[in-house]
Amino acid sequence: MRIEDAPRPTPSESEVLIAVRAAAVNPVDWKIRRGFVAVPLPTVLGMDVSGAVVTSSVADFAVGDDVFGIATSGSHAELTTASAAAIARKPPGVTYEQAAAIPVSGLTAWQGLFERGILERGQTVLIAGAAGGVGHLAVQLARRVGATVIGTGSSRNRAFVLGLGADVFVDYTEEDVGDVVGDVDVVLDTVGGPATTSLLPTLRRGGVIVTVAYPPEQPPEARGVRVEPLVMRPNVVQLAGLGELIASGALQVEIARTLPLSGAREAHELSESGHTRGKIVLTVDSASSA
Repeated sequence: MRIEDAPRPTPSESEVLIAVRAAAVNPVDWKIRRGFVAVPLPTVLGMDVSGAVVTSSVADFAVGDDVFGIATSGSHAELTTASAAAIARKPPGVTYEQAAAIPVSGLTAWQGLFERGILERGQTVLIAGAAGGVGHLAVQLARRVGATVIGTGSSRNRAFVLGLGADVFVDYTEEDVGDVVGDVDVVLDTVGGPATTSLLPTLRRGGVIVTVAYPPEQPPEARGVRVEPLVMRPNVVQLAGLGELIASGALQVEIARTLPLSGAREAHELSESGHTRGKIVLTVDSASSA
């Protein structure tokens, strides 16, 4: 991975060109870099973006509009393109860095809890990786609908996760969550790997585990539960709703590190460590992307 000059991206008729002000780093970025996700190379990495519209031929967005959403040509750059169906206007009270941290993680949390998990008031949800990019937003969204929230993480994140509104925190380094938690309606698994299978005993019969990783090794049908794989999809209504929640102060975005675009290598190392609280955001000098 290196920084170099690339051709100026050309938006299609349904896209806008965005001068990038900030772009978040997600696990999928380093997974692409390491070859776990096949894409044509060379490629510009990055999905989350916030910035200002430079050119537009779509009715909903004009030059100068501040927007945030999901890029189509890679957001770890000075300029990127995005479909009008994958961006929303950035609320004035939200910073570029906050806006860039929302799209992938926020939509994954929203869709995992409410579309796949069908989480309702009065139910209990367990969020694995509750301090991460998806997890810390999911904790807050689940609390907003009146669910009882159980979060897992390491001891250093206990106060943080409980401060977000979780009712119970389980330190996975000290105890097996399957031994101390049970009768859960919905599990949102943001971790994957062996952790996915270890979460099955926490579910009540008829419960659901929503996973952004891989299906558990143990057949879930044996426990009378179902598995819902989740692949996030752009949704401008949900995106705008998340932006308004941030603007009103009803939803907190935790940004672990803010680095310049030249710090992309360090950002990947931090993300790949798997121990980052919240989001990592790259910033782009507005003068360089004009």
